[in-house]
Amino acid sequence: MLRNLEIQNYALIEHLNIDFLEGFSILTGETGAGKSIIMGALSLILGQRADAKAIQDGKSKCVVEATFDVKGYGLEDFFKANDLDFFTDLIVRREVLDSGKSRAFVNDTPVNLSLLKEVTSKLIDVHSQHANLLLSNDDFHLNVLDSVAKTSNIKAEYQKKYLEYRSVQKQLNDIRNAALKEQEERDYIQYQYTQLAELNLQVGEQEDLEQELDILNHSEDIKRVLSFAVDTLDDEQGVLSLLKNVNFNLKKIISYLPTAEALQNRLESCWIELQDLENEINHSLNSIDFDPNRKLEIEERLNLIYSLEQKHRVATIEELLNLQTAFETRLQNIDSYDENIKNLEKNLQKLENELISLASKLTEMRKSVCVEIEQTMDSNFQLLGMPNAHFVISLISKSDFSLTGKDDVEFLFSANKNGIPKKLATIASGGEMSRVMLSLKSLIVTKSFLPTIIFDEIDTGVSGEIAHRMGEIMRVMSKTMQVISITHLPQIAAKGNAHYKVYKTDSELATHTHIVRLKEDERIQEIAELLSGKNPTQAALDNAKELLAL
Repeated sequence: MLRNLEIQNYALIEHLNIDFLEGFSILTGETGAGKSIIMGALSLILGQRADAKAIQDGKSKCVVEATFDVKGYGLEDFFKANDLDFFTDLIVRREVLDSGKSRAFVNDTPVNLSLLKEVTSKLIDVHSQHANLLLSNDDFHLNVLDSVAKTSNIKAEYQKKYLEYRSVQKQLNDIRNAALKEQEERDYIQYQYTQLAELNLQVGEQEDLEQELDILNHSEDIKRVLSFAVDTLDDEQGVLSLLKNVNFNLKKIISYLPTAEALQNRLESCWIELQDLENEINHSLNSIDFDPNRKLEIEERLNLIYSLEQKHRVATIEELLNLQTAFETRLQNIDSYDENIKNLEKNLQKLENELISLASKLTEMRKSVCVEIEQTMDSNFQLLGMPNAHFVISLISKSDFSLTGKDDVEFLFSANKNGIPKKLATIASGGEMSRVMLSLKSLIVTKSFLPTIIFDEIDTGVSGEIAHRMGEIMRVMSKTMQVISITHLPQIAAKGNAHYKVYKTDSELATHTHIVRLKEDERIQEIAELLSGKNPTQAALDNAKELLAL
């Protein structure tokens, strides 16, 4: 339950600190006194959007801090799962800076807004008069049904499977589309691959062919040069013959000139080297043979390579081979689509069967509480001055799965005897809507374990005896939870076991909003003013005492 609320520098509130009690608490105050400002500050604790304009003029930030007593509400595991310190006195703080940024803390641990909302949703429910608009929202209808039916565990399991189902469904659609697209291109890809594969390209082949073609194109020049070299070395008057003769003569003078032996050895080495060189040149000469067929064959091969390189915008055989591998991979992927599609279809069918089972459980759980809700609502209508009103839940099966199952829910309502129930939002008046919403909230909180609920002028459109009965329902609710009601109706204000008044004061510099818990005599005065306005008569004061005594 909400123990304490402290607000600093928010709108007209410079500093406000108020303790709340268990049971049924009432907040009253004149229009414009600042009740909505207090609710606006509280909304920051609940994770609503922060606006720097709410900061009091001249201040750098506003701070809203709420203390909750969470003992006995089973929140320990939730806090542990979210790595938050757990204390039975839970402190939630929100700070809004003049830069527009905000910070949130749970027990002094910084948290993001998503986690802040999740934490406070387990602590407090705020129902404003604008929340009656939810009665036209089918999702709200379904949430009411699920709250009473306690479907949270099955619903969470279903939603997990549903998201998995949608993911597999998307994968299957994507792969089918990809397979269709690739299949349309398969012949083209196969042609590209076959053209490269049949060519049987080899790394370095292009350079070798280009070199061989160069030799063939210049074979006559090569042969002429090599022939001249052979003739120069091996002719009768060639270099080898002359060196051989010099070598022979040097041997003759060795006995006379000892240094001639070294010269002769060196000359003989040169002769041997030149003879070996002549043999290699001669071999090269004999290997050069212009073959027009071979030249044509090389040119055709190179033209094929050049053509493919130009076609695929590459410069080397290595790049063509990489393309060949890529085409082969794409062909393998296309061939594997059928198997992948088959596996995904099998998985999708399995998930669909599981969804059918879980959705059926959800439907049965929802159906099982429809009569109970209808009877409870009709009973509450009797208490709230609508003896002929009738509440009907229409549960319609959807054709396909959704995130919440396969059910559409509509609340139908008839205010008159023997009237045909129609969509609640289209036929109920403002006062009827208020009573329907109070009845629903009363029903929900009896099935939930929520510590606190705040009704912000839920009594719009009602008065007199109906207001009295609405107050009675809130008082009954307060026996199992903390109920705080912001109201203008004295019949409801008199039902609370604690009464707070919101008021504002003016100084020379500013206007400020305050809140105070009323003492018994102050409470009589406040309720009398609600009955008859400022300066209430003795009759109004006596009436206020009677209301408080009820």
